[in-house]
Amino acid sequence: MTAPYAKADSGTWIEARGLVIRLLSDDAEPERHQRFVIDAGGGHTLLVLHNLDLAPRVPAGLGDRVRVRGLYEWNERGGLVHWTHRDPMENEGGGFIRHRRQTYR
Repeated sequence: MTAPYAKADSGTWIEARGLVIRLLSDDAEPERHQRFVIDAGGGHTLLVLHNLDLAPRVPAGLGDRVRVRGLYEWNERGGLVHWTHRDPMENEGGGFIRHRRQTYR
């Protein structure tokens, strides 16, 4: 599915591409998450929350292009994407982050 970015689309799987425009500190609780913001085009930004307890850190820097697949959650700032890792229960395919021809999941 391509990126919808609407409130009604919360809880759906999306794929988005964009440039990393902001690097944020990691969340420490309740699970460790790498956090960064991408410009997904069309005036949309997305906060990416990548679970470091289930997937390796993505070595993304400012200006890097990434492709993200995960669960979308709407918010006033554009939304966020999480579940960018394999599904630990193996019920669904899970998500990923693609950076410089390497897939992190």
